[in-house]
Amino acid sequence: MRNSSSLCVYLLPLITACQGDTVQDVELSVGTSAYSEQPLSELIDSLHLDPKTIRFHVDKSDRRFAVFVNDSMLKTYPCVLGEKPVGDKFCQGDRKTPEGSFTFRSKRVHDEWHKFIWVDYPNAESWRRYNERIAQGSIPVGKDIGGEIGIHGVPDGKDHWITSGADWTWGCIALQNADVDEIYPYIFPNRTRLVIVP
Repeated sequence: MRNSSSLCVYLLPLITACQGDTVQDVELSVGTSAYSEQPLSELIDSLHLDPKTIRFHVDKSDRRFAVFVNDSMLKTYPCVLGEKPVGDKFCQGDRKTPEGSFTFRSKRVHDEWHKFIWVDYPNAESWRRYNERIAQGSIPVGKDIGGEIGIHGVPDGKDHWITSGADWTWGCIALQNADVDEIYPYIFPNRTRLVIVP
């Protein structure tokens, strides 16, 4: 059972955000604090947060999947990316994880990958970049933009595929199964936001 002082660690950046002040320094301490072991559902309930305000942020360079409410980071999880993690996705088969701002198309339980949460790639911005690259000649003629990018888990007993830190997907973002289970209820297709940055 968490005492009231532990809740202050979370409430301070949320109160500050409501006042319009910057919380950049505080939010990092929240996301990396010892309390980040608390299940996401308990954090959301204890802070009386609206689950529909949750958004996600993936920092490719740090291999971190972060959960935010407004400008406050609630929790982070380790993740791995496409086999070629540096740079935006150009086309199908390049094994890169796309960068940009996305929503989600759908989510489902998956036989092989525990759960699969379908990212809205390609979206309008993805198509704009793809067409520019075609015009510049940086994508071979006939190469499709690709798709089927998602957030997913791993086969049972394979969480070390995440904790090892080695990138192995074909462009998806992979998390440990327990971490996918934590975020899964808070993903609302066509509404929840995901930002992926270099």
